[in-house]
Amino acid sequence: MKTIEVCLTPELLRQHSIVEKVAVVVDVLRASSTMITAFAHGLNRLMPVAYVEGCVALQRLDYLSAGERDGAKVEGFDFGNSPYDVMSGDLKGKSLAMTTTNGTLAIEKSRSAKHLLIGAFLNLSALADRIKELNEDTLILCAGWKGQMNLEDTLFAGALTSLLTNDFEIRGDSALAAQLLYENAQDDLYEVISQTSHAQRLNKLSADDDMRFCLKKDEYDVVPFLEDEHLVVNV
Repeated sequence: MKTIEVCLTPELLRQHSIVEKVAVVVDVLRASSTMITAFAHGLNRLMPVAYVEGCVALQRLDYLSAGERDGAKVEGFDFGNSPYDVMSGDLKGKSLAMTTTNGTLAIEKSRSAKHLLIGAFLNLSALADRIKELNEDTLILCAGWKGQMNLEDTLFAGALTSLLTNDFEIRGDSALAAQLLYENAQDDLYEVISQTSHAQRLNKLSADDDMRFCLKKDEYDVVPFLEDEHLVVNV
């Protein structure tokens, strides 16, 4: 039976082998949620970029730009890091360059995986189905916050693990802990996550609506994956 593991922060990725595995990168608040929403609204491809300068360079190549630092929109970019931003934009057939404090850096550190997928509550069931189809050892990488773990990504990792326990063997206490946390909190996710440090940062940015939206389950059935340098989806 294939295995499923959870890495609670990219700082711990050195303790895991990622080559020949499926890597699922998750940044619930808000990078992966925004990426999934962008694809659901017609985006053609997305270049995840670790640093602001990379996005600025791609703007010169007619990429739209999206990103944040410490939660706030980068000056001069087309979009911030909000699902509502990309919902309102004309993305059909477009290319987007995106950089965030945590999510795009986690993607950068996962490029050696056999398959790299993007996950959030918004595509939870579709993501679980895709992982079952691939049937490979799987590592869920939580983007966390500046090298530290965060609760919202860990809870998502637990939700995904719960959906896969009949088909995959849980490996390691991080996956087990995430699953137990989620099963305890699943009926009141908003109330639990609203207490987290990142939720408090978002509240200062008047982004409570973002948080509520990002906690919706199965809003979309798109599963972005890395193909060469870009994230894309099957049409």
